[in-house]
Amino acid sequence: MATLYHLPFVLKLLTALGCGLIAGVFFAFSTFVINALARLQPSEGIAAMQSINITVINPWFMSAFLGTAAACIFLAIFSLLKWSQPGAVYLLVGSLLYLVGTFGVTMGFNVPLNDTLAIAKPDSTEGANLWAKYLTDWTMWNHVRTAAALGSAALLSVTLGKG
Repeated sequence: MATLYHLPFVLKLLTALGCGLIAGVFFAFSTFVINALARLQPSEGIAAMQSINITVINPWFMSAFLGTAAACIFLAIFSLLKWSQPGAVYLLVGSLLYLVGTFGVTMGFNVPLNDTLAIAKPDSTEGANLWAKYLTDWTMWNHVRTAAALGSAALLSVTLGKG
């Protein structure tokens, strides 16, 4: 049975796994989902991405994405309170990397791009032009958040053997 003593380890483990899970989702988009959508006619790609952007808001994904962010907030505070312990800097940097590079980039860049795409008319010239720019901009920011989530998973994993 897990005791209060084991709670920091369990939280670090679950958070590292959450970061890795989110990195994997974003990696899939960067490496093949967006490429597959880009091969479609603009109207089809827009419609498919609009559908993805609606269906991604579900309890499973949102629990992993937001739950990991909440855990990172807790771990960042915990690292400051335990600053003299081994691994505290990795815990802080790993947590902040997810919060800024994954969660922050999503909210600051990917979501606004998705919101713009949501109102695009898939069969219009404006829609096709928006789609071309969207593919470039969204994918670039997705690469950033993928790397940030993976880096967070790695840094948090390093802390598992430390205090």
